[in-house]
Amino acid sequence: MTERPLAQRFADAMGQLLGPEFPSDIALAVSGGGDSMAMLYLAHNWTRDYGVRLWVVTVDHGLRAESAAEAAMVAEECASLGWPHATLLWQWDGRGNVQDAARRARLALIDRWRGTVRHVLFAHTQDDQAETFLMRLARGSGVDGLSGMRAVRDVAPHAGIVRVLGGGEITGAAPPRQGGTPGYRVVRPCLDMERDALRHYLTVLKGRWVDDPSNENRDFDRVRIRQLLRLLGEEGLTSSVLSDTARRMARARDGLTARMVGAVRQLCSDAPLGQVRMDRDGFAALDDETRLRLLTAGLSYVAGAEYRPRVASSEALLERVLSGAGGTLHGAEVLVEKAHLRIVRETSAVSDEETPLGTLWDGQWLVSDPEDKMPQGARVRALGEEGWRQIADRSALAVPFRAAIALPSVWLGTDLMACPSLGIGPQIEACRFVLGRRDTGFEAFCLSH
Repeated sequence: MTERPLAQRFADAMGQLLGPEFPSDIALAVSGGGDSMAMLYLAHNWTRDYGVRLWVVTVDHGLRAESAAEAAMVAEECASLGWPHATLLWQWDGRGNVQDAARRARLALIDRWRGTVRHVLFAHTQDDQAETFLMRLARGSGVDGLSGMRAVRDVAPHAGIVRVLGGGEITGAAPPRQGGTPGYRVVRPCLDMERDALRHYLTVLKGRWVDDPSNENRDFDRVRIRQLLRLLGEEGLTSSVLSDTARRMARARDGLTARMVGAVRQLCSDAPLGQVRMDRDGFAALDDETRLRLLTAGLSYVAGAEYRPRVASSEALLERVLSGAGGTLHGAEVLVEKAHLRIVRETSAVSDEETPLGTLWDGQWLVSDPEDKMPQGARVRALGEEGWRQIADRSALAVPFRAAIALPSVWLGTDLMACPSLGIGPQIEACRFVLGRRDTGFEAFCLSH
């Protein structure tokens, strides 16, 4: 059977991931490398049939002298194709793993730039998927990790803390900002495409691209895995085989997730938004895998975390919970009560967080006062011990002290004005967002993540 042309494969992927009603505007993250430049040309040709407007962005990480010229090359190609382009600058502070820091910075900078655009295309390929599978296998990942990258995933608002040259100055065009919503979606339409096929497409089109020399630098884990993959391919462990295995693991993950959601429906009861409360005996009676999944899903939901905690740490916490000890992990705390388990935000994670009304608090909560019920100068911070003491009548509260003190509250100086989750004070708006989506509860989170 003749393989479908790459343009048709791209169109099919876009239809599956974003169709049938496509958004009017889509952003593309284009570095100038072969994969992302091929995606740019594929998307350009695709828009002829669908009338979607493209916004192209290049993040200049400033790690190589050539990066500015590469961003300029992308801008030139976008100008010739008729699409707006922007360059975002970043400066590494020298702390932590540079590749992980660059990845987080890229996501955060794009979030600040994208305005009202909700979908950003990334050019991860089948080869990237295979490399990710091997890297996670080396770390001892379970089913979820070996499922590889998702074709669509949500990114929390301003994921990561970054230092930005020029205070985040943008060179070039930016989408309109008014009316934008927290968080966005990464879309990977090239995830089933081979890197060689994309290079061939570029060559046929006589397109431009650059080869990043850091892709051969063995100081980086991914580069060593990439070189290993070439050797494994000679023994039949090709990127296609590994990518197919990741797809099968994703299918197993989805089945296990469905079983976990059934447990959520059976065991979890009312709790304030952003918290989890479940029957303790019912949790203990679950099989090991479902217990672990339910625990890590709860931790991720409460913390609004992009990834679940490491398996070894989760297993250790699960043992403590089953023994009645509870504990903290991943920015969340598990409280063991007589009949229930509660998973709440870790107090120390939000104790220093303070924002004005109408801006994101803890990267999750949007507490606003559209009817001007709060005095001027009121700010949002955690309820804390002081706020708990200021609640005159706590007898009707269904939430215990340890579960209440990390909840968002409105303060004027040292005086507690309101805690919407507890029904304290004037009822003002308090919406929560998890990884860019409005929070509709733990069950919905489990189904969508």
